[in-house]
Amino acid sequence: MRVKFDTFIIALFVFILLAYFSPQLYLWGQGKVLSSITLIGVSLIFFFYGLKLSLPNLKSGLRNWRMHLVIQGATFVLFPLLVLLFYPMISSSIQEDFWLSFFFLATVPSTVSSSVVMVSIAQGNISSSIFNASVSGLIGVAITPLWMQFFLDFGHVNVLMDVYWGLIKEIIIPVIVGLLLQPYLGEFAMRHSKGLANFDKLVILLIVYGSFAESFVSGVFNTVEPTYLAGVFVGVVAMFVMVYGVLYWLSTAVFHFNLEDRITVLFCGSKKSLTHGTVFGKFLFVNSSAAGLYFLPLMIFHAFQILVITFIAQRYARKKRLV
Repeated sequence: MRVKFDTFIIALFVFILLAYFSPQLYLWGQGKVLSSITLIGVSLIFFFYGLKLSLPNLKSGLRNWRMHLVIQGATFVLFPLLVLLFYPMISSSIQEDFWLSFFFLATVPSTVSSSVVMVSIAQGNISSSIFNASVSGLIGVAITPLWMQFFLDFGHVNVLMDVYWGLIKEIIIPVIVGLLLQPYLGEFAMRHSKGLANFDKLVILLIVYGSFAESFVSGVFNTVEPTYLAGVFVGVVAMFVMVYGVLYWLSTAVFHFNLEDRITVLFCGSKKSLTHGTVFGKFLFVNSSAAGLYFLPLMIFHAFQILVITFIAQRYARKKRLV
């Protein structure tokens, strides 16, 4: 059984190395040039997302409300509560940064494209996966900052005015404009979906580059031991296994979902969006030199979830072919 490794994951680590060895693009104009480029790029990502958003698929996915509650509950309640259990154990500033990076991962929305693709491969409930993956990003605009404000020191930043307005301006408004123009440009967006997906990845890579370049220039990573990375990886794997296990129990023993709905719950409820995470982080970690540290668990989780869920999806597809 072959599992194709996502080249985007390789590109992420290449851009981190680029940020370490050549941070000049970030330093150009004191970071303002790169910030302006990514701001425009993020707005275009969600504008194209609005163009591709299928309202009929969203409507058809509304019916199974129990499944939606389980998925969204896992994304925005189960994940954060699992990380909160470890908050009393913090005893140093580096442990606090470590914990906060995982809490940020726990509060971001589910990913859209890969969730739908994996559900499709495993022959799950595609319309419900589209509904949950799409709605998750919009819910996250409100929920993620609410969770994070309890543990972040925003200083002079007004969460309600600056963070929320920034997210509304760069995500919600472009999505709405895209939806309004869908009758005219929707077919164009679908026809060029592969090229637009590559554009999305390029913008994410630039945001990751900027965040890590800032952290490298400020020397944040000099304060952590090599074992820190090992700890992040172990924590990511443990978090995924716990959430996946709880979702499997809920979908089988508690709600008795059929196989198609169970696949959708497992795949959509256990995933986290690197796209939304990097965009949200721009506002939540504004002027923070530790942004690179905060993005690490999310990036590793992104790579791990793609690898594991691809393997599981292929197994489900193989079993269904044998039935």
